[in-house]
This record gives sequence, C-alpha cells and structure tokens, in this order.
Amino acid sequence: MTNRITAAAFAALTCVPGPAFAQDGVRTVNTYGVPGLIDMPTALMQPDAELTTSVSLLSNGASRAHIAFQLLPRVQAVFRYATVPDFLPVGAEFVRTYDRSFDLRVQLLKEGARQPAVTVGLQDFGGTGLYSSEYLVATKTFGDVTVTGGIGWGRLGTRGGFSNPLGALDDRFDTRPAPDFGTGGSFDADRLFRGDAAPFAGVQYRWNDRLTLSAEYSSDAYIEEEARGILDPKTPLNVGFDYALRPGIRLGGHVLHGAEAALTLQFALNPKRPPAGSGLEPAPTPVTLRTGSDARTTAWTEGPGAGEAVRGGLARALADEGFELVASRVEGTRAVIRFRNTRFRSQAQATGRAARAATAVLPASVETLVMVPVGDTGLAGSAVVLRRGDVERFENAPDGAERILASAHLVDAAKLDDAGLVVRPGAFPRFRWTLGPYAAISTFDPDDPLRIDLGADLSAAWEPAQGLLLEGALRQRILGNRDEASRVSNSVLPRVRTDSYLFARTDQPFVPYLTGTWLVRPGADLYGRLSAGLLETQYGGVSGEVLWKRGGSPLAIGLEVSRVRQRDFDMRLGFRDLDATTAFVSGYWTHGNGFHSRVDVGQYLAGDRGVTYELTREFTNGWRVGAYATRTDVSSEDFGEGSFDKGIRIEVPLAWITGQPTRVTSSATIQPILRDGGARLALRNRLYPMVRDQSAPDLVDDWGRFWR
Repeated sequence: MTNRITAAAFAALTCVPGPAFAQDGVRTVNTYGVPGLIDMPTALMQPDAELTTSVSLLSNGASRAHIAFQLLPRVQAVFRYATVPDFLPVGAEFVRTYDRSFDLRVQLLKEGARQPAVTVGLQDFGGTGLYSSEYLVATKTFGDVTVTGGIGWGRLGTRGGFSNPLGALDDRFDTRPAPDFGTGGSFDADRLFRGDAAPFAGVQYRWNDRLTLSAEYSSDAYIEEEARGILDPKTPLNVGFDYALRPGIRLGGHVLHGAEAALTLQFALNPKRPPAGSGLEPAPTPVTLRTGSDARTTAWTEGPGAGEAVRGGLARALADEGFELVASRVEGTRAVIRFRNTRFRSQAQATGRAARAATAVLPASVETLVMVPVGDTGLAGSAVVLRRGDVERFENAPDGAERILASAHLVDAAKLDDAGLVVRPGAFPRFRWTLGPYAAISTFDPDDPLRIDLGADLSAAWEPAQGLLLEGALRQRILGNRDEASRVSNSVLPRVRTDSYLFARTDQPFVPYLTGTWLVRPGADLYGRLSAGLLETQYGGVSGEVLWKRGGSPLAIGLEVSRVRQRDFDMRLGFRDLDATTAFVSGYWTHGNGFHSRVDVGQYLAGDRGVTYELTREFTNGWRVGAYATRTDVSSEDFGEGSFDKGIRIEVPLAWITGQPTRVTSSATIQPILRDGGARLALRNRLYPMVRDQSAPDLVDDWGRFWR
C-alpha cells in the first residue's frame, strides 16, 4: 500500500543543500546511508541535527535509498528503502523484493587526541532482517588519513568469522536464529549480537578538500545474494572514491568485491544552518519614546467617540507590520490589543514587533500593554502584559530580551475581562482564498515505489464570527500516475486505509475537505474544538476535542472523539457503508532542549485499541523531525506486512528556505507501510499544534526573538 507526502516537503529534503561537512575526520556515507567507507561503517557521526538523504545504485539492479538524521550529537537514526532483484521466491522463480528497515547508531566514545571514536550500531533491527547486523567499530584520524576497524555480527559476520566472544558471557550468544524474510517489522531482540563474529577494516585518504579515496576489507560475504545468483563475490576488498560536487552534495563511486560497481549520491542539510542565514526579514519599527514634555493626561478619554481615533491608528500601525488588529480596549493607562499574527513563526517576535508599533500611536498616558497574539484561526493562548516604560528602556540593551521577560507577565487570555473590548470594524466576517498547484505523492508501492499526481487546488475559508471557521477546497488532477496502482488489499481488518489507492482513481473535480469548525475557550487553561463535514479526503462526520494546557506547564492533556463514515471513492459528497468511531486521550510533554513527546491511547479507525508514541526534535527556526510507532491489539499476522504502524514526520518552515517571514510550512509523513491497524483521521485544526506556541514554555523558550 502507499502513503502520501507533499511535493514541497520532498523538494525541501532533497534539493536544498546545506554547508559542507566539517573536516575533523572524513564523513562520507557508505552504501547503507551511514558514515562509512564503502559497505562498512565507521565510528564517526554527522554534525548534530544533520539530515542526510542518499541513494546507492548497484550495477546488478539493486538500489538503496536512505534518510539519516543525527538525533543527538552521539545518536543517529536511519530509515532505508532497498530493492533487490530476484530475491524472494514466488513459485519456481525469484522476484524483486522491496525492503524497508531502520538503523540506530550510538557513539560510545568521541574521538580525542589519542582516543579513537567508538560506535555501536544496529543495522536493520526493525525490518525483514535482509540486512540485519550489529557492529562495534573504532575510527581514528591521523592528518589526512582515517583508519577504521571493527567487529560485526549477523550479515557483517559472514566472512572470515570466528566464535562469538560474547559466548563467554552466555551460551545463547553462540547461535543466531535464521532470518525470517516474512512480514517484517519485528525487532528480533533474540538475534542481536548472536552467532559468529567477523572483523572488518578500512582506510580513507583525503586527497584534497573535495576528493576522498577509500579501501576496505569487508566482512559481508553476501551469502543470500550469491545463493540467488545476484552477486558473485570474488574478493573481500572494496575500493572507491567520494567527491564533493558542491557544499551538501557528494558523489561516490565504488567497486564491490571485484564483481559489481556502485554509485552513491548524497544530499545533506542541517536545520541549524539555514540557506538564508539569520533571515532576510525587514527591520522592525523602532520604539517611539515618550519625552518629558509629553502630556500624561487622560483627558483624551473623555467625550463622545473617545479612543476611536486611537484604535484606528493602532489598526494602521499593526497593519504596517503585517498584523491584523482583531479587537482592542484602550483606556487611560491601559491598552488591551488582540491581534492576528499570520506572518511570523515566532509568537514572541510577533509580540515584540506589535508592541513597538503600538508605542507610535498610543497616548502617552498608556503605560500597560496587554498583548494578545492569536493564530490564523483566532484562538488565543496567553496574554503578554508589558510595561511601556520597560519596552522603551530595554529595546537597545545588550540583555534586552532577558530583562523584558523578567518584567513581563503571562496571563491566560481566558482570564481577561472582555468587557469594553471593541472588535475592529471589518474584522468579521473574514474571507480568504487561494488558487495554486497541489501534489500528491504515493510511495513504497511494490509495483512502482514512487507515484505522483499534479493538479490545481482552489481553497477558501470564511470566518463569520470569532471562533467560527468554514473552510473547503476543490481540486482537479491534471496529470499523474497514482491511478495506476492496482494492488488489491488483502487486509482482514475493516479496510479503513488499505483501499486508499481507489481514492486516487477519480479524474473529475473532487473535494478534499469541506468543514465547519467552532473553536472556543470554555475556561482557564481549557480549549475546545468541534468540527463537522468532510473532515479529510477519505472520511466525513463529526469530531470534538478538549485540551487542557496550563501556561508554564510542560504537560498538556487532550481528549478527542470522532464519529465518521468513509466517503465515496470519487471524493465528492457521497458516502459508503463503512462507519468508524475513534476516541483518544492524548498526553503532550515538553522535555526541554527541543524535545517533545506525545502519547495517544484509545481506539483507532479499524476498531483496534492501543497506544501511539511519538518523539519529536524541534528547532528554534521551526524545523521538526520526529518518529512514531503504534501498537494495538491487532496481532502482527492480522496487521500484515510491517507488523505494526510506524513512520517518520518532517516539517520544514518555508521561512528557513527563503529567509522571509511566513508561517507556511511543508510537512512530510514517511510511512513505510500503510495498513489498516493503528490508522487515525487526518484532521485539520487539532488544538495542541495551534496553541502550544502561544503560551509557556514554548513562548518563553523562543523569547530571544522578541526584539527581532
């Protein structure tokens, strides 16, 4: 089956090169997508947060594509998608197989003046086991020469092997169970570091800043490939080169076992190093200082229409900064300003700019500024209470961000008294629309691993009043091949997702979503959402959600219940006879240092019940890279290929690429197998992503951008 990622996100991952690798040791990637020589790994790691995509093509028709992420300075995770010709037996013949697998590498020791780097790795520990192996490897750099030596188990223990040294600890280490090339997805802990071990070694020479030469002794005998006539190894020696075409793009060429040639193309980028540097956004409006001669009288508040001119000037001043004034209350010494931020990713930055703009038009008597930033949906989180005098004093202070934060107060916007709040004329109803291209990508179909549709998308949203949102879209596919998918689902569960290929066959205009959403603050620390209509491309119905999120707490808890019916395959207004109820209790936890966890417990679309855990690393510039896994009461056999649901999520802010301020992001969900177990709705406007950056700890963590 297939999954979808957006074309914009795919382009961001593959076509935006990052800076060249640091030169403290050669960091080439091997044909398995990890820092290595040719087939063998090294103990080196990529720079922290490096995201590397690579493709290796072998002359025998095999290929391997990889996405590797440096999760921590000493921890790297890898997803691999490989094709091997004539491998799996079907009847009397062997057919091409498509293999998905995951790696995990942990650096035990970092290289020092006299100490080598030492890394332990698990290769293909969560797939079919085709490339299953473990290794312990050490690497040391001497000038332009890098030397590597290690010991491997499993696939890396098949040439020149010897009895497992771990057998001295327990006899179970002496024997390794045979691999099971079945549905895959199991971790097979009983195979880790079991069976014979074998040594491998290699050397790399940095010819110059661009060219690196490699030679290695391989401990991989390619036993399975040789048995099927795919590869005929003639020597354990591999040689190759790696050449930097430009910063972030490298090309490698290799000769494997004296029998095959291979090419490896690598793209690398790093969320910490945006192409546009610190950004190309325009300078903010400076603070307008009050002078000693300014009258601090409140006489301006008296008489008919008092404050109307001030509110009008405030709306214009905010508009000049790219904000929309939603509502305000301007009194003698206090101003409450509720404004819509659709421009800046950072709510702290938006608050700082809006406060500075307000100083240009507010009467001198106004000392307290209550800034209430809201997102595009108008839902408010925390209000930031500032003293105008502090804004004037700390604007140019070296530690201005820390000092303004120390004097500011964060108050739940639901606790504010809205009496006297004046909605800006023309704020509602609010209508907006866009017309542009769309792309739908399906991956990992065994008949064609990559399918894509391109077309036109007309979307619109209408807010008749605060908190009420009506939105929808109309699409027309223009060209593509997703309709050519023909693999019939073999699922024994209700086919809540495995019939997805049937939704791709329509050639007529279709409606991806058409919903009405009510967003509300029912009380302090509480947020609510009620959605109804065509909720996503495959389901329509009703969905309700309540979120508890206290400002300053790292914990948030949500409850979501949905009752839906599967839509007709033409994705218009009709429905099929498949009903589903989903219900989840969700917990969100902010660990600090950019790490966030999410746990969902409940019932999924197919009626199965279980838990999903997701760990995400986020960066101050808006990048997010995470992985999730779901286990339910569906057995591995009933789930089918993959054994359980899992995937990788990547979100790239457009501002990171262009340097221009925008809240637009491109996201990708890379799902190795799309099955019916563990399936969830793809709902719009879920509460936690909308409100988390509008209150602490996220708002405070990003406070360094207040004066940007």
